[in-house]
Amino acid sequence: MPVAVVTDSTAYLPEGFAKRHDITVVPLNVLVDGECGRDGVDVGPSELIAALTARRRVTTSMPNPSELAAAYRQVLDAGAEAVVSIHLSRELSGTWSAAVTAADEVCAERGPGKVRVVDSRTTCMALGFAVLHAAEAAAAGASAADVEAVAVRAAARSRTVFVVSTLEYLRRGGRISSASALLGTALAMKPLLHIEDGRIRPLEKVRTMSKALSRLVELAAAQAGEEPVELAVQHLGSPDRAVLLADELSDAIPQASGCVVSELGAVIGAHTGPGVFGVVVQLPPKD
Repeated sequence: MPVAVVTDSTAYLPEGFAKRHDITVVPLNVLVDGECGRDGVDVGPSELIAALTARRRVTTSMPNPSELAAAYRQVLDAGAEAVVSIHLSRELSGTWSAAVTAADEVCAERGPGKVRVVDSRTTCMALGFAVLHAAEAAAAGASAADVEAVAVRAAARSRTVFVVSTLEYLRRGGRISSASALLGTALAMKPLLHIEDGRIRPLEKVRTMSKALSRLVELAAAQAGEEPVELAVQHLGSPDRAVLLADELSDAIPQASGCVVSELGAVIGAHTGPGVFGVVVQLPPKD
């Protein structure tokens, strides 16, 4: 296709989606006791859960700009005229910055405008939907500028709400303050969080996981309204409950085009911990 779409591993597209839509995925890195592996390649959900359960030290890092530049060169050499590279929020990772560095390098070699980099201001399947919409536009023959615009609009029309079993992993990764984590733990709360302005922010607190999951459905239904939305459920280590949650969402939002279920990988999972559930509502484009 004239425009190649590249993203990073935190999009966590359902299995087979990247290949089907000709999307190139560059993995972030996961370090377990200092040993580095690639998200979704060397370290998957099961390996992450085992490491966290064993209380091993798990950290994450962005891809090297050289890895991103190599991906851009590969798709250009394969015949693409331009690249649109769409990544998780710069407020959550240095990946966007690494992509900009890589794009500058490749554009200096291949010509200006060969690589366009998008900060989705989100992550997980909200990023995934933006990537899929961009890939559909590329497959339809859209220009690089139009593919970029599709990705930006789709990302802005996504809504993500999630619940974690414990705030400890977000605290360790610096995504919330120690005071917030301590308060949530002391009150035995299950915090609902959302992504706003590219950052993870608190939304509500509920007493039990069961109530939290019910609240996820209520919030998603309110966000969807009567619009023909796309839905996704994401989880870590709870596939059966995730399917039930998807069924509940489909019942509550009958006009949705379907609900995909996807497991989080090691990079995002390292910051949320096992037992996380998230719901993404992808609103249709505005006229």
